[in-house]
Amino acid sequence: MKIVGIGNAIVDVICRVENSYLLKNNLIKSTMKLVDEIEFKKLLSTLKIEDTVSGGSVANSIVGLSQLGNNVGFIGKVSDDDLGQKYEEGLKKENVEYFYSKKKESLPTGTCLILITPDSERTMCTFLGIAGKINKNDLDTKSIKNSEMIFLEGYLWDEGAPRSAFDIAIKNANKVAMSLSDLFCVERHKLNFLELMKNKLDITFANEQEITSLVDAKTFGDVIKFCQQLGKLVVVTRGENGSVAINKGEIFESESKKNLKIVDLTGAGDLFAAGFLHGHLNGFSIKESLEKGTEMSSKIIQRIGARLN
Repeated sequence: MKIVGIGNAIVDVICRVENSYLLKNNLIKSTMKLVDEIEFKKLLSTLKIEDTVSGGSVANSIVGLSQLGNNVGFIGKVSDDDLGQKYEEGLKKENVEYFYSKKKESLPTGTCLILITPDSERTMCTFLGIAGKINKNDLDTKSIKNSEMIFLEGYLWDEGAPRSAFDIAIKNANKVAMSLSDLFCVERHKLNFLELMKNKLDITFANEQEITSLVDAKTFGDVIKFCQQLGKLVVVTRGENGSVAINKGEIFESESKKNLKIVDLTGAGDLFAAGFLHGHLNGFSIKESLEKGTEMSSKIIQRIGARLN
C-alpha cells in the first residue's frame, strides 16, 4: 500500500452563512473551534445544510490520493451509529480501505460544522465526539508496517491516549508525514510539534501562518532559515504567494494559479497535501510535486466541500 492516513474521522456538515453570523456567535473567521455537543446542536439548529461528507483533514487528503490512482487506507475512530455508518460508506465509495472496526461507543461519531462566508473563507466548529479518543488499540499496525508512508494530522495530537497512538504509529511506520493542521493546534502544542518536526517526521506540511507561529519567526526569511537548518522536507503553502518546499537547504517554489473562480477554501490544504504526496510517492521531483499540489488545491477551491468528483 502506498499510504495510510491516521486522523480524526469527522462528518463534515457544510453551511453558507453571512459574516454577521460569525460575529453573533463569537467565531473567529478562518479558524477551527472545538465545541461540545450542546453548542454544536445549538449552532446547527439555525442553519440550512448544503452538504454532508465523510471528512477530517487527513481523510480528505487520502481520498484525493485515491482519486489520483494510489492504493490507500485510513484509520479513524467512529461509533457504530448512523453517522459512523455513513462515514465508512463514504470512504469505501472512494476506494479507501478503512482499517477500523466500529463498535457502539460512549460518544457519537465526530462532526464538523463548516461555515462558508461570502468571501469563500471557511470557519469550523468541531464536535470531536469519539474521534478524538483514538488510542493505541485502535491502530492496525499491520497496515502501517505494510505501507510506504503514514500521514498524520496535528488535529489528532493530544496528551494521553491520542499521543500514545501517535507514538506507536510513528514507531511502526516506514516514513512519516504530518500536517500541522491549524494555528489553534500549533499554539496549543508548540513544543511537542517542534520535537516531532525535529526528531520524528520526514515531511511536515504547514501554511505560512502555522509555521511562522511554530518557529516564532518575524519574517518568512526566518522560516526558510529554520527549515534549512532542520535538514528535513518542509512544505509550506502561502495562499496567493504559492508554495515553497525546503529540503535539506534547497528551496523549491511553485506559483499559485491565477484568475480562479474561488467558491470555498475548504480542503485547499488537504488536497494540496494529496497532490504533493502523490508526486512524492510516485517519483516526481520536488518542484513537480509542488505543482501537483497546486493543481489539486486549485481544483478544490472552485467547488463546495473538500471532495473532487
